[in-house]
Amino acid sequence: MAAAPDVVLLGTEWQPRALLRAQLIEDGFEVIATDSWPMLRRALRPGSKPKLVIVDLRGLPDPEQVLEDLKVLMTPERVLVLTAIGTVPIGKIRKLGFHVQKRPVSISGVVATAARAIRAQN
Repeated sequence: MAAAPDVVLLGTEWQPRALLRAQLIEDGFEVIATDSWPMLRRALRPGSKPKLVIVDLRGLPDPEQVLEDLKVLMTPERVLVLTAIGTVPIGKIRKLGFHVQKRPVSISGVVATAARAIRAQN
């Protein structure tokens, strides 16, 4: 069985996803990026889960259901959610126990938050 990547990233918009993935790789993390929840879910195999999942809510179909499912599949402190207007309220995301970054976000800010969340696990 292949080792899990450090980070699995879900973002429906290719450009922000690609930029964030590139910066995470530049900072030394192994990253898998996807644009759909079914693809992300496949990366969350029992016994081989990533250190962190990053979910960008912008453009995500049914974001509340994704977060509810993710809470079952991952330890909440191993999830970073990027907010989006008109999706899930920030208070509800925090209530689930996830790390949250409120928009507007910067690539460097997201990477720094991700790095802190991963280091906190070690």
